Amino acid sequence: MSRMAKKKNKAAKSKKQKFIGLDSDGNPPEFPYVLTTSSSIHNRGLFAAKDIPQDAYIIQYLGEKVSKTDATQIGLDQLESSQFTNEGSVYLFDLDEKHDLDGNFDWNIARLANHSCNPNCEAQDIEGEIWFVALCDIREDDELTFDYGYALEHWKEHPCRCGSRSCIGYIVRADDRKQLKRILKASA
Repeated sequence: MSRMAKKKNKAAKSKKQKFIGLDSDGNPPEFPYVLTTSSSIHNRGLFAAKDIPQDAYIIQYLGEKVSKTDATQIGLDQLESSQFTNEGSVYLFDLDEKHDLDGNFDWNIARLANHSCNPNCEAQDIEGEIWFVALCDIREDDELTFDYGYALEHWKEHPCRCGSRSCIGYIVRADDRKQLKRILKASA
């Protein structure tokens, strides 16, 4: 174990961990709308186990509530680790000014939801909990996707494989897509 990993492990043990979404026994709840399987977008994905009506709360994004400082290091570590695997990279959601939600746990199946430039779900902060909410009626077996909302500054690091008509080839938030189109056109 590296010195950095040992230091992080010791620090984690010294702090009381606060997990969001687990029951009193530390178990994740059941989410009847979802199942996981292979995805044409990226490795595994989250899919509708049955028809889902528009505005339904589909699944809660579970994880550990961490400080912004810890989240920065966690994000850098996860991104570095992903360079050597074909796994997703960063599983962090912004909660408030002081905290983020680290969802990099096997029991958080919501982390398997892939990005789409034409998503059928939206991640919403509902009273300090992150929920994926249906943007439209979703049919059984459809892949559940949301817009990752990545900043334009790191677009080259995030190729998109969603295959939607509106996809420009990179994962950036919707507000930045026109600007990225101009950048790509200028560099062609």
